[in-house]
This record gives sequence, structure tokens and C-alpha cells, in this order.
Amino acid sequence: MKKSTTTGGLLSLREAESVRWDCLSLGEVMLRLDPGEGRIHTAREFKLWEGGGEYNLSRGLRRCFGLRTGLLTALADNSVGRLIEDLILQGGVDTSLIQWVPYDGVGQTVRNGLNFVERGFGVRAAVGCSDRGHTAASQLTPESYDWDLIFGEKNGTRWFHTGGIFAGLSATTPSTILAAIHSARNYGTIVSYDLNYRDSLWRAHGGHKEAIRCNRAIVEVVDVLFGHRQDFLALLDRDSHQPASEDLESRVDESCELMREMQKSYPNLKIVSSTLRKTYSASRNGWNAAAVSSDEACRGPWREIEVFDRIGGGDSFASGLVYGIMSGQPLQWSLECGLAHGALAMTTPGDNGAATMAEVMQLMQDAVPHITR
Repeated sequence: MKKSTTTGGLLSLREAESVRWDCLSLGEVMLRLDPGEGRIHTAREFKLWEGGGEYNLSRGLRRCFGLRTGLLTALADNSVGRLIEDLILQGGVDTSLIQWVPYDGVGQTVRNGLNFVERGFGVRAAVGCSDRGHTAASQLTPESYDWDLIFGEKNGTRWFHTGGIFAGLSATTPSTILAAIHSARNYGTIVSYDLNYRDSLWRAHGGHKEAIRCNRAIVEVVDVLFGHRQDFLALLDRDSHQPASEDLESRVDESCELMREMQKSYPNLKIVSSTLRKTYSASRNGWNAAAVSSDEACRGPWREIEVFDRIGGGDSFASGLVYGIMSGQPLQWSLECGLAHGALAMTTPGDNGAATMAEVMQLMQDAVPHITR
């Protein structure tokens, strides 16, 4: 097992010099088709991006924060798959662990996922329409990778991230996640998980009850958990439909209380975090987050932000928080880094932002945006 070193008093991580990657993500990457300011059902052209709930965290860590990241996934070996690969390469994420599955010519046995997304504007909400049946990533199994080779002495990573979107893709993806987590933990790797419940993913195999069962098994073996109020309530056997407080500061208090309850129910959880959003319109949101560790609770200030494209804002928050923790910063600093990165990500199109480290640092200081010449 690799030696660990304590950073920031929060988590014990493997030494950067002793491993190949800083972070690996396990999940599906889809081709996102964006009609710009228009609607999916009336569009005549689309812009293309890549995106995936788990992948987005590694992409943010690499592109904005300069860490060494890689991706565990599978793609059908055709032109669409190679287009997704090209987009991933532009983001700087290591593609050497992608599994390429032979394409049958028509997509009856394997294909690549497509995600049509409208950004929304004003009173018109953002809309997503995914087409991801029989994808290569959904067919991954615990035997798909040599996990000890990936996480062990020859390679290794300091952090491993996956989430509930990948867990919901098929009957085999939850067990694939657990196989990866057990190997990662055996070598001293920190594991994070984003609950990210999506009703459409679980409908065909067990629905909400099965999602809760799978998530409970996974949450029992992770170190850092991301989620939303409804996710936490469901795992705690509480009514997930009860409304949140209208008072914004009370909403943060409620979130912290829920996250403390999660830590009591799952003592393995060292850090739990959640973004908080007040939607005034598709283009104007209140934006905040909270996080708890074993001995502190942190919150950010509510910031009213203009939203260009909200998809991926939460993933960008998570990558900023993870960056702070991995670089030895206190939890409060890490939270504010995540908030700044998430807010900036929502000012540009696509799942992943184009923010620089300097822009994140500037926003953390509440600097007024100005023209840089």
C-alpha cells in the first residue's frame, strides 16, 4: 500500500509523487447537442460538447486547476465515439483507460450516449432529453478492469470519484462502482461519490427504492459525499417531498443539519457537501453551498448570479471543493473555491466551464468583473 500524507487536517491522501494520477473518475461521457438560444424540437443545427456527471469533476480539476486526471469509461468504437474522445482530449483528461467496444454498425448491441440540452431562458426552464440506451459505458462490469493494476503500486491515484448517474445506467454499474471503490480504498485512495439521483435512469430497473438501496451500499464505503436535500432525505428514510424553507439562511441551516445526520448514519463519511440554489428564473439564480466535516460546518454567502447555462454547475463546484482539499486548504476555503468555480462555469455554454485559476481566485475575493486588456 502507498504511504499517505495528511493535507489540511481534513483527509489523508497518497503522496502525489508516488502515483500516476491526482484523480480518476468512473462514469459515462455523452455527446451533448446544444441548440444554442433555440429549442430542441425546432433546431436546425447544434453545437457539440462532451459531458458526464462523474467525468466533469476530473475535467474541471485538469482544465482549471492543472491536476493530473484520467477517465474510466467505455465508448463504442465509431466516429461518434472518436468525436467524444477528441473533445475529452481537448480538456486534457487522460484517455488511456477508455475501453473501446467494437461497433455493430447499427447500434443494436452497443452505442454512444447522446444528450440534447436546452439552456433555458427567463421563464423557460432548461430541458434535457437523453438518448443513452445500450451504451458501452452501461455495459461495464466489475470484471471490465484490473482494478489492482489501476489503483495499485504500478499506477495509482490520490482521489477516485464516481456517482449516482453511472450507478443508475444498468444492473451491472452499481457492482462495478463497488469493485472500484474497494480496490481504491485498499490502496489508500480517497473516494468521493455524488448521489445525483435521476428518476429517468432508474425507471427501468427498480425505481426510487432500488436507487436508495444501491446508494446506501455505496455511501457506506466512501469518504466524501456530494448530494442535494432530497437525496439525503431519501437515504435517511424521511419524506423527500417536504418543502425546503423559504428563508435562505434557514435553508442553509437545514442543509447542515441533514448532512450531520448523514454523518451519524454513515460514520465513514469524513466530508459531506451540498450546493443550494434558489431559482428566480432560468437566467437568475441564488447560489450557495454548505459542507460539514467531523468538527466543523462551513457555508458560503448567498450570491445572486446570472446564468447562461446551468448544466454542470454542481460538478464544477465539486471540482473546486476537491481541489481545495487536495491542495491542503481549509474546508471553508475549499467551499468558496467550489462556489466560485461553479458560478463561473454557468457563465459559458456546455457542461464544463472555461474559467481560469486566476478568475476563480478573483471571484473568491469578490472582485468586481472588469475588462482585462
